[in-house]
Amino acid sequence: MPFTPHTTEEKKAMLKEIGVVSFNELIKTIPKSVQFKGKLNLPKPIAELEAKKLLSEIANTNRNLSEYTSFLGAGAYDHYIPSVINHVISRSEFYTAYTPYQAEVSQGTLQGIYEYQSLICELFGMDVSNASMYDGASALAEACHMARDLTQRHKILIADTVNPHYMKVVRTYTEGLRIPIEIIPFKNGSIDLESLENLLDDNVAAVLVQHPNFFGSLEPVFEIERIVHKHGVLLVVCVDPISLGILTPPGEYNADIAVGEGQSLGIASSYGGPFLGIFTCKKEFIRRMPGRLSARTVDAEGKTGYVLALQTREQHIRRGKATSNICTNEALCALAAAVYLSVMGKQGIKEVANQCFAKSHYLANQIKKIKGFEIAYSTPFFKEFVVKTTIPPSSIIDAALKKRIFAGVDLHRFDDHWQKNLLIAVTEQRTKKEMNKLVKIFKTLEQ
Repeated sequence: MPFTPHTTEEKKAMLKEIGVVSFNELIKTIPKSVQFKGKLNLPKPIAELEAKKLLSEIANTNRNLSEYTSFLGAGAYDHYIPSVINHVISRSEFYTAYTPYQAEVSQGTLQGIYEYQSLICELFGMDVSNASMYDGASALAEACHMARDLTQRHKILIADTVNPHYMKVVRTYTEGLRIPIEIIPFKNGSIDLESLENLLDDNVAAVLVQHPNFFGSLEPVFEIERIVHKHGVLLVVCVDPISLGILTPPGEYNADIAVGEGQSLGIASSYGGPFLGIFTCKKEFIRRMPGRLSARTVDAEGKTGYVLALQTREQHIRRGKATSNICTNEALCALAAAVYLSVMGKQGIKEVANQCFAKSHYLANQIKKIKGFEIAYSTPFFKEFVVKTTIPPSSIIDAALKKRIFAGVDLHRFDDHWQKNLLIAVTEQRTKKEMNKLVKIFKTLEQ
């Protein structure tokens, strides 16, 4: 964003227009105890030309995925983005659209949201979808509050195979209300069903699982559903939307709330955001669902129109009874996902999923042939898997970076017990040549 500086005379004119003589007078209502009194220790001023050159040099130190081969995962993936997506979302009527409070002037945005909701419901096999949350982590956390309101129970069980970043967000959301969080341990990369059964009691509101989970492994969701619902507990599942091209959608194994991260649906990684939180649920829970909902109706002349429906957010009329304080308009990311799903279609999503599955298994099979490397878990996986090594994963990552490859995610950063574990993700973008190049790097480190 360009910065246009103001002269001393311009600043004086603005202050005069406001009705004050100085900047200090402007902020006099702010208590002196909280005003900054130190020195910022900034460098000397430089000209605009020099500033642009300096900032360009700093920006060029960033690594771009277009210049590297990426096997990174753990929640953000290098999927192909059809060019039509940026063409559509860059149109000014979408790109600059404000939150659609006034339906009569927001028909395009509202229709885009409605189409997104419809596509997500079909993909997830669920009854209702909202117009998106901030990201997958906040969607999962919001599901905790929704489940608590629905069941009037207090405790949340969360599988230890859920993304650690998501777990932190869940804990942040629930800390203020002192909602007890208990962790369900895992065996061989997926949830321990016996432990799940033992942890369930009359105070549990919901069980949270991720499928495929943080390790890329598939959870036994049908068995989990049977155990959870036997105890009258809600099942909340967080899924990878691309996986639904070949995996059973959550609606078909009776999930009560299904959420996910929509970044893989045509949204660039962009240093971790903005992302797209997908949130769906059963129809009977619609009035407890957070966020906004676009609905299709007809006007007095019988013409199709779109409106915001069931508004239970705090900035409307609900206040203390609001289901959520999510306010941000995520419609642009939702529109990108809607365009992606429309362009790809059912067969396209299935093809992407199949390629992810086949390529990741090819790479896993090649890696496990190398001495000193093994696949950490024998549980079936989708597009992501954990490699257990006899050398620090950081050494592998550093060696691969020299060849312009992101080799994966060192899991030691999440847990000391995973200090020899490397998480590798393979999307449809990866070629056999790229995968063989990574295998070659592994072989040079063979022990």
